[in-house]
Amino acid sequence: MGTSLRRLSKEERGYHDQEKDLDRKTAGEVLDDRLEEFAALRGENPAIASYLDALKADILDNLDAFMPSRDTAQAAPATPSAGGHGDASLPDDTFYRYEVNLFVDNAHLHGAPVIVEDHPTYCNLMGCIERESEMGALYTDFTLVKAGSLHRANGGFCIIRVDDLSANPEAWEGLLRALRSGLARVEDPADGGEHVRTRTIEPEPIPLDLKVVLVGSDEAYELLLYNDERFGKLFKLKAHLQETMPRTRENVLVYLALAGRVIRDAKLPPFDRSALAALVEHASLLAEDQTRLSLKLPLARELMIEAASLARTRGEEQVRAEHLAEALHARDFRVNLFEEEYLEEYDREMIKVSTSGEAVGRANGLSVRMFGDYAFGLPHQIACTVGVGHGGVLDLEREAELGGPIHTKGMMILKSYLLERFAKDKPIVMAGSLCFEQSYASVEGDSASGAELAALLSALAERPIKLCYAMTGAVSQSGAILAVGGLNEKIRGFFAVCRRRGLTGEQGVILPADNVVNLMLDEEVVEAVRQGVFHIFPVTTIEEAMEILTGLPAGHRHGINEPFPPGTLYALVDARLDRLAKCAAAWSPGCRPE
Repeated sequence: MGTSLRRLSKEERGYHDQEKDLDRKTAGEVLDDRLEEFAALRGENPAIASYLDALKADILDNLDAFMPSRDTAQAAPATPSAGGHGDASLPDDTFYRYEVNLFVDNAHLHGAPVIVEDHPTYCNLMGCIERESEMGALYTDFTLVKAGSLHRANGGFCIIRVDDLSANPEAWEGLLRALRSGLARVEDPADGGEHVRTRTIEPEPIPLDLKVVLVGSDEAYELLLYNDERFGKLFKLKAHLQETMPRTRENVLVYLALAGRVIRDAKLPPFDRSALAALVEHASLLAEDQTRLSLKLPLARELMIEAASLARTRGEEQVRAEHLAEALHARDFRVNLFEEEYLEEYDREMIKVSTSGEAVGRANGLSVRMFGDYAFGLPHQIACTVGVGHGGVLDLEREAELGGPIHTKGMMILKSYLLERFAKDKPIVMAGSLCFEQSYASVEGDSASGAELAALLSALAERPIKLCYAMTGAVSQSGAILAVGGLNEKIRGFFAVCRRRGLTGEQGVILPADNVVNLMLDEEVVEAVRQGVFHIFPVTTIEEAMEILTGLPAGHRHGINEPFPPGTLYALVDARLDRLAKCAAAWSPGCRPE
């Protein structure tokens, strides 16, 4: 009896094994038929072939999961499911492990992907493994692996701003590791160093084939180049973009085409010829150059939208140059409060700057003030005193620690100019001082060195300077007047003070001849110059400027040992320096002049 039961049990096990083999064979044939659809993909990508083989083996090893229980099968007849599985009684998670996590989908693209990452955190850039909470416990699986910008841009380009990336050190380190290894790993970042690792999954690294474009300033480029040796090895190409382009016929057409795109995209009313011409002029104004056009298109776009709004409120169908001018005026009105307060101080003569008359050792200089993104020019009185002594020319701004290094250099150039012009046959022995009167802020730059030299020469020659003029321009050791910045703001500032006090027809600005190309003045200033009530004097040397300021010829030596011509300004300066040297020697007989 026992022998029969053992034999029966053995035969039953053999029957079940044969049944399972039959199930595996049948399932294998069904799988081969279903997976035949992916035959082409097998040859294209070995990874897909490996995945399909592993999928088939796993299904065959777990056939019981696809077989409904006998009780369920008897209780409910099999009905085809929407998914084609053939039995709705299968567990819900039977096919879960065979689902596909669509990591990146670029099927809709017609070319290489271009991804602009404007928030380059570590997870946004390198991807991450998300987790879900269930009954207070965190878990994850392959469906919670999320792609980063590097994965979406693979095969194309990823554009990142350096300023945004510098705020995320972990993202920067992750990016460098990925570029160095050529692999993009999806893993948990280490916050502040290595942390306690929790049980997680480890996706296979993805080979990278992309170009990373970093956008930033020259300062950021130099900072990375000099402080991180990996940067120069990985980012070998530098493209330097300009803010302006030449104002040629072809480039004007390109600029107007870009303006047309702005009009279409923002759905603005059409701009007539005068408005388009005003846009081109405004582009040169932004470039501060008559021969160039600014490429700061967002600024032009804001102006166009504001001008279009003004035209619409007036019920006009086209935007004209008058609307652009009104928009510019309204923009200045919103931000020029400090300028108006300063001009009121000039009106009340709380700030002492004369725009008429004459004075010895006094000259009107020009400076630029910045409040946020608004710049405006203001005139300042530069004063100089000269006497007997050995102290040389004293820079009061430097002594008060208000002068910057460039301003100090400009003062040293003044002393060098005196040596070059007047120390050919005698030493220069004098004591003097130069300062910006009523200036209580720091002074930087050398754009006022020309006016400072004019005040010094006036004090030495004891000849007055016409205060109806203001001067800007740097001076070289040879006396050349060099180009400076902020020219248009400076001219507008002095013109505003003169206009509020009443134009006499004599006021004007002396400026470097090299800066003439930078003149982009308001129509009000241009009209005043056209009518002859305001003047612009381009000069190349300090001698030309002094002849305008004093009305005297400057004078030139005909030889090294030849004196300056009598009656000239420099003859008076030379004679005064000679007297000062003799007085200093007589006052201090035991002291040798330096």
